[in-house]
Amino acid sequence: MTNSYVKLTLNILWREMVMTLNELQRIKQWHVDHRVEHPLEYHLWDLVLTLWLMGWVGWVPTCAFGEAWAAPLCFAGTLLPSLYVAWRARAHRLNRLRCDWLRA
Repeated sequence: MTNSYVKLTLNILWREMVMTLNELQRIKQWHVDHRVEHPLEYHLWDLVLTLWLMGWVGWVPTCAFGEAWAAPLCFAGTLLPSLYVAWRARAHRLNRLRCDWLRA
């Protein structure tokens, strides 16, 4: 592998990992609109967003009190929505489950 190939691959992976607030809102709105048909997905997305918010808010006490053990948990929480969407997209591509909100 060439150095430029590795950089390009990492750049593409990073772009897929980053989600905007508009994307989070779009997915949340789809879940709200379809919560009767997909109650498990609705509650699972709420859990993902709750843990995401806890990850962001958790940085304040982690830094203020110097609790280094909490930093990996906060970091994981901040990445959770992107990881969840990537996992669902991969399962959708492999025809393991259907994910209507990917392109909604």
